[in-house]
Amino acid sequence: MIRSRRLLLLFYLLIAFSGCKDKKADGIPVSDFFTSAEKTNFKISPNGEYVAYLKRYNDKQNLFIKKLEDGSEEQATSYTDGNVRGDYLWTFDNQILFSIENFSAKGPHQIFKLDVQTLKTSVLFKSEPKVRTWILNTNRLTPDVLSITMNKRTMNTADSAQSDVYNLNLKTGEAKLYLTNPGNITEWFVEADGSIRLAKATEGADESIFYRSGEGAPFKLIIKNNFRNSVRPIIFSGVKNYFYASSNVGRDKMAIVEINAEDGKEQRVVYASDKADMQRVDFTRSKHRIESVAWEEDKPKKHFFDKGLGKVYQDVSAQLAGSEINLSSRDTAEQKFIVTASRDRSRGAVYLYERKQNKLSKLNDNPKPNPEDMCAMEPISYHATDGLVINGYVTYPQGNDRTNLPVIVMPHDGPFEQRDQWGYKAETQFFASRGYAVLQVNYRGSSGYGKEFSNSGFKEQGGKIQQDILDGVNWLIQNKIANPAKVAIVGRRFGGFSALYGVSFFPHKYACAVAIDAPINAFTYVKELPSFLKPIMQRRYEMFGDPEKDAERLKAISPVFNHSKVKSPVIIFQAGMDQSLNTSEMSHYISNLRRRNVPVEYNSSNKERRSGSSDSSRTQMYQKIEKFLHDNMLAKP
Repeated sequence: MIRSRRLLLLFYLLIAFSGCKDKKADGIPVSDFFTSAEKTNFKISPNGEYVAYLKRYNDKQNLFIKKLEDGSEEQATSYTDGNVRGDYLWTFDNQILFSIENFSAKGPHQIFKLDVQTLKTSVLFKSEPKVRTWILNTNRLTPDVLSITMNKRTMNTADSAQSDVYNLNLKTGEAKLYLTNPGNITEWFVEADGSIRLAKATEGADESIFYRSGEGAPFKLIIKNNFRNSVRPIIFSGVKNYFYASSNVGRDKMAIVEINAEDGKEQRVVYASDKADMQRVDFTRSKHRIESVAWEEDKPKKHFFDKGLGKVYQDVSAQLAGSEINLSSRDTAEQKFIVTASRDRSRGAVYLYERKQNKLSKLNDNPKPNPEDMCAMEPISYHATDGLVINGYVTYPQGNDRTNLPVIVMPHDGPFEQRDQWGYKAETQFFASRGYAVLQVNYRGSSGYGKEFSNSGFKEQGGKIQQDILDGVNWLIQNKIANPAKVAIVGRRFGGFSALYGVSFFPHKYACAVAIDAPINAFTYVKELPSFLKPIMQRRYEMFGDPEKDAERLKAISPVFNHSKVKSPVIIFQAGMDQSLNTSEMSHYISNLRRRNVPVEYNSSNKERRSGSSDSSRTQMYQKIEKFLHDNMLAKP
């Protein structure tokens, strides 16, 4: 009798567990995943008295100020016709410089100045129409001067990508020409006093580093390489005329090195890993100090050179165990820090850390979706068809069953200079919450694995890269994780290209495809670049293919020319204002699919430059994707 009751109890528990699991899959609103955080882009003032952040007002991002002394918060701007950009910055006299998003190339660019004490905003600088302006750096040793670049001299010429350097006076708003671009400089490296002694030039597929000994001295060439061998200056080290740089010259993985600026010769390796490229460097110009380096293996890694900041990181990590910690902003005294903390299962939170008290105070939380309902992101590796080791991640839906699962393959954008990494991603967790296993592949060409791995992807966007993705699917099938009849491929930009490529060339492998803002013609994807990217055109040809020399190959891999091979259902989203996408080509492609009775859903928004750019449109888009996947995957036997 007792045994019968135990079996009955176990039966009810199994039913309850199953019901809970279904509730988690179906009960989390789509908006929980795709609604933006209420507050973002937190930055602390140099004096440590204020924290600025962005928050929506009338559906536009505006600046808000929190006074740390009493905790009071005030709205500082109230724009309704555009978002305050996230790259706003504090000046060293505790004011804020910011711009409003302006996607028009014709309109003037304005830099606004916010007086934090009075909350009054004024126009600091307004460029002429068509002039592109970029902020290079605020300068601690010359706090009243802002280094900017403008293409004022070249805006109406074929060389409009060339920008000169100006010094913008923060008191008067006057911009004075500092350095004239000789024609090939694509990057300037500003020092703490606003001077420039290093510059990077791009000529065809080659990159060069130029150095000058001081103001008025001519620049001289010290390093020249093909772009595959990269050197990027960071800061001067304070020793002789040496500077720190990231470099993969003479090695496979990007390392942090010290170089003699007089002759361009490497003096020593500061830090390197034989597993991955060094990808991020934190530093202080005024102190000639590299503070930390970060890189990606299966999970993020960090190394601190500055023992004090390393101790801050350790103390914060001890209080936020299991989270990925980032010290995103600090005051001048390095006593107060803005800390972000996240995990693969959590969007995370933002904190104020006070060093003396070893105290964390939460500034913003992202409670939705509930981390307990989310799924772990697990690193994997497998061998591609040609033997190359490919790394990636699988996120399994909740539950103990890891066999015969429906699978979403989600190739990342790029294909070069990007990668998937461990951490929270809304799309991944959304699909996993709906019962799908999610495969993310760092196919050859992805960044972070060294130049040999990166170079192996060149001109393979319709070849070995796609095979790497397919090999990941086959790995899941061979390990009985994936249901071979229920595999979908979903992607944005190049990921969307891969989705349409997949259903064109592997029609029996993918049950359906989702393509978001996907280029469908390899010719236009390679050739049509905005003017400010023209200097890298030859480099792009070496990576993707030359539209003239590689014409046959580019045509052969383009979905627009292979519509007759598609058999699986497709859903396509296209932002009508995205100038990099050809709407007439897409319309022709869709017409050809429909003519052959291929199930295709087409969604175009003439008000967006990126599909799903607002919370509401992003939620609506994924509601449509959810239904499409359910009908073509889960609802089928």
